[in-house]
Amino acid sequence: MCVLLIAAIVYSVVTESPAPQVPNMANAGAAAGDTTPPAGPAPDISQLSPRERFDRLFNRIMQAAEAGDTAQVERFTPMALGAYAQLDTFDADARYHAAVIRLQSGDIPGAHALADTILDQSPDNLLGYLLRGTAAGLADDPGARAQAEREFLRRFDREMAKGRPEYRDHAPVIEEFRKAAAPTAPR
Repeated sequence: MCVLLIAAIVYSVVTESPAPQVPNMANAGAAAGDTTPPAGPAPDISQLSPRERFDRLFNRIMQAAEAGDTAQVERFTPMALGAYAQLDTFDADARYHAAVIRLQSGDIPGAHALADTILDQSPDNLLGYLLRGTAAGLADDPGARAQAEREFLRRFDREMAKGRPEYRDHAPVIEEFRKAAAPTAPR
């Protein structure tokens, strides 16, 4: 379901509007040229850590996407990517979140690069293969999608046994990708 949601968001954003630009973080509340009035007062996130800001913005984007609110998705994507750029440390979970944001904004190469970075840091990490496969599917590259699925399945049992926090946090998406990647799964 989450993979389909991401695909639907990417399709609507890519076909209906240009990719958002990352704002100047001196004025993180407004993207360049954005004259859309705010939907209400934004929460004060100035006292939060960079990771807390990024996580809040990511969650807001995902909630808006699930509600079909593309205006909020487009409004908060540049802010979230700006907050990601300000992180002092990057773990697989933060990279995964940034890649999902990039996928929903139509930046398939950016999402793929983040998947590669996850795998450079942790060569067997399932999130890297999940992102590669999702990006390949959105790019209409069945060969790359199949390769990512094979690599994902080959590592699945061993990696899940490690109990990584990001696997617990993203268990539904991981399980959905596993089912779709299984050789007997309908396409």
